[in-house]
Amino acid sequence: KTTMQKLSILILLLSNSIFAQLFFSEYAEGSSNHKYLEIYNASDETVNLTQYAFPNATNGADENGTYDYWNDFDGGATVNPGDVYVICHGSADAVIQSECDQHHTYLSNGDDGFCLVFGTENDFSILDCIGTWSEVDPGNGWDVAGINDATKDHTLVRKEEVLYGNTVDWESSAGTNVDESEWIILDQDT
Repeated sequence: KTTMQKLSILILLLSNSIFAQLFFSEYAEGSSNHKYLEIYNASDETVNLTQYAFPNATNGADENGTYDYWNDFDGGATVNPGDVYVICHGSADAVIQSECDQHHTYLSNGDDGFCLVFGTENDFSILDCIGTWSEVDPGNGWDVAGINDATKDHTLVRKEEVLYGNTVDWESSAGTNVDESEWIILDQDT
């Protein structure tokens, strides 16, 4: 292999080892404002979230494959190894608030696609997604594990064997049945 090919492979391996450490581990679209996103740090290092964000598209993206809103993490935000960082609605239940690291008013009603990204608004890599940034409005929500509209009125928990985000392959992550899905679907407000 040429030096350039070796360098490209090394950069790819390094970027995967840096980027693949964070992913969504839970998502809740609860009653009223009882909503949150949970991000898990699977690495053995504390991760500074300054260079990360969680942009979203609402009710179908304005432009196919592009976020509608760029959402930064709070300044100085970090997540310890083996720990989670929770983004919740400011009016969520006290149980959720006790775990919350950051408030965000505009969390999903089931039909907003959120991605975890590394980079800037104009130059980023997608690490994980819940839903999509498609122009097609998913209606009430996306089907997950064979459950219609599972991203609405449910809590989704990532299966323990999942160690990486789905980048942009939400369909594969959602799966069409319980065995194929990366998620366990729980009732609303669980």
